[in-house]
Amino acid sequence: MSTRIRQPKRTQPLHPDAPLLYPDHPLPHSRRDFIRTGLMTGGAAVMGTGLLGLLAGPRTAHALSPDLIPLLDDCGIATQGAGKIPFICFDLAGGANLAGSNVLVGKQGGQRDFLSTAGYNKLGLPGDMIPPALQTNSTDDHINDTMGLLFHSDSAFLRGMQTVLSPAAMALINGAVIAARSENDTGNNPHNPMYAINKIGADGSLLTLIGSQSSESGGNSMAPVGMIDTSKRPTKVDRPSDVTSLVDVGDLSSLLGSQADSVAVMESIYRISARKMDRVSTGLPLVNPGNPSLTDAVVKDLVSCGYLKSADLAERFGNPATLDPALDPAIVGGIFNSTEFAQDGEFRKTAAIMKLVVNGFAGAGTITMGGFDYHTGDRSTGEIRDFRAGVCMGACLEYAHRVGVPLMLYVFSDGSLSSNGMLDMSVEGRGKGQWTGDNQSTASPFFLVYNPDSRPQPVGATPEAQAMSQQIGYFRDSGDVETSSSPAANNVNLLVETIALNYLALHGELGRFETLFPGHGLGSIAARDALVAFQPIVNGTI
Repeated sequence: MSTRIRQPKRTQPLHPDAPLLYPDHPLPHSRRDFIRTGLMTGGAAVMGTGLLGLLAGPRTAHALSPDLIPLLDDCGIATQGAGKIPFICFDLAGGANLAGSNVLVGKQGGQRDFLSTAGYNKLGLPGDMIPPALQTNSTDDHINDTMGLLFHSDSAFLRGMQTVLSPAAMALINGAVIAARSENDTGNNPHNPMYAINKIGADGSLLTLIGSQSSESGGNSMAPVGMIDTSKRPTKVDRPSDVTSLVDVGDLSSLLGSQADSVAVMESIYRISARKMDRVSTGLPLVNPGNPSLTDAVVKDLVSCGYLKSADLAERFGNPATLDPALDPAIVGGIFNSTEFAQDGEFRKTAAIMKLVVNGFAGAGTITMGGFDYHTGDRSTGEIRDFRAGVCMGACLEYAHRVGVPLMLYVFSDGSLSSNGMLDMSVEGRGKGQWTGDNQSTASPFFLVYNPDSRPQPVGATPEAQAMSQQIGYFRDSGDVETSSSPAANNVNLLVETIALNYLALHGELGRFETLFPGHGLGSIAARDALVAFQPIVNGTI
């Protein structure tokens, strides 16, 4: 057991939205720098009506005419999501602590193959709080297995998630941690996997990808260059007012008095346009070998489909009352109370992303939270920020539970940090090690999977093998990532491939990996399959 070293002076914890600036760090000058330091946060505007609240439901009295519904597919108009598991990733900008003090990490045998006391000390845990140590006046250790994946019993992420997750939801969650280094304080880590997830098939009926940042990846960290598809660039969504303008059916509803009348008028416009287009010539050739997309028939179809899409949008999204997240009792009054939802931009941002993704209106989304470069010489600042991030993570999982669909939730950060053993004995510091410096060798992302049918089952024929499958790669006894423990351990590009592999595995589609990602770096099929954490939870589509 280590000796508790008390901090020389006590400091007040910083507000979770307070920026973090250090004399040994350059002044922020780019968008990513401002996010990392916490100078840019979630939207603070109070929500208006928006695209949120999109719930897949039966067509009602204002539905499209039956003869038009088959044409939706011909026009590329999706009436539901693509049938893949919804995917949300949390990009904690700045280099957050994920391993040890939050998600447990161990040596070759998995999370319960414990590190040395010195190793956990580097990860911010004093000797009397290491995982196998008994809690004061208790026979319990410091391990929490409520959600399958092992968390430290005093993890701030866990405590945050527990405030919004129901016991029923927690019983249907499992997860895995990946021992993997990443560079500190930079957005140049190609962490973001959303293009890979879309390549596998994740899509939405309204948007393909969304993210809370106006960037190529939709988040703070980059996406692997070879995976970027500029035609699928994420749409920025970080507050309800951002999504209000995504669907605009004009003033028909207010002029005509009802949504049903609006749909009927737009259908009539479509029919009139289609009949007229049949009688006119665009002047374009019927066949154009040099440019097959520029022919008389193609242009006529584009015009007709435009009117049909307007009618479809009026049917599904023409009533603002059905789209407002504040009117969704599962979110406001359910997961969040009205006061915290109104006051905290991070909660509204999370609600915006989870509403669209979980309901299949977007295929995948990135939630960026800034200000996680919290080596402020205390522990309290990081604990407060981790707790709020945990609340947001738990909100996504609980919402998936209430809607009744599976969800894969991935959490990563650009770099990490370590402790020198000095303890923060303040109330918020909780007697844990102060964060005193950046340390890319202690980084480890993790993912959680919610399955409404049953808890996801780890791969492996024995409990020992299953435990090892929930930790991809491993740590050294010293508290550092063993860089040879997996392809992902020292290569962020391959970390993204590992996430894509596990997403495919949840669908029972491992056989598609070689075709979708030719030239991947995960090795032979046997080596590749050793990186899979869970058995399938769906058969291809949901």
